[in-house]
Amino acid sequence: MQLANKIIIADDHPLFRAALRQAVGQAIEGVEIVEADSLAAVQEAVVEHSDADLVLLDLHMPGTNGFTGLVFLRGQNPGMPVIVVSGSEEVSVMQRAMDYGASGFIPKSAPLEVISEAIVAVLEGEEWLPREITESTEDDVTEEERKFAAALASLTPQQFRVLTMLTEGLLNKQIAYELNVSEATIKAHVTAILRKLGVHSRTQAVIAAQKLSVDPARTELD
Repeated sequence: MQLANKIIIADDHPLFRAALRQAVGQAIEGVEIVEADSLAAVQEAVVEHSDADLVLLDLHMPGTNGFTGLVFLRGQNPGMPVIVVSGSEEVSVMQRAMDYGASGFIPKSAPLEVISEAIVAVLEGEEWLPREITESTEDDVTEEERKFAAALASLTPQQFRVLTMLTEGLLNKQIAYELNVSEATIKAHVTAILRKLGVHSRTQAVIAAQKLSVDPARTELD
């Protein structure tokens, strides 16, 4: 029996998507590959291809930053395993990705055969981290961050998009224009977001979301 029939590759760099396609092809012959270049595209792909066996997810794409996309994707699709593929090679970043529900973490510097090995391992039900990385025995995610992650996962896709735009500093009017809805609709979304996240202001919501970011200075390959 084939390990997988369909895999979603989510990365906004066409060249790296091509590299991942090659790695997937080496790991599994005849597998269907679905590509996405933003979090919104990933969400659409997951809905349209709910039978996908695996998602390969970049941490930094349009519509997401850091672990927010991973947390949201896992919350919305708990049965679909996710391997994070990132330019960051910090042990703490790898461990936090696993804490937030990833089944594996592949550095973008890894050779194709290692990427293939990781894909096979996760599809066989294992967790995968680079061999040279010793998993930290400490939990890098605080209880406060864990609670926020659970709350973040409860947002609807549209609410998540609004929150992402809030973190980018956009005003309600600007968000309404971008999403082609009324400003009143955005205000309603913001109210619901604050309630679900257990915060009292937009500023608090943005600060909480930024705790799930990854230091951009350490993700130059992303």
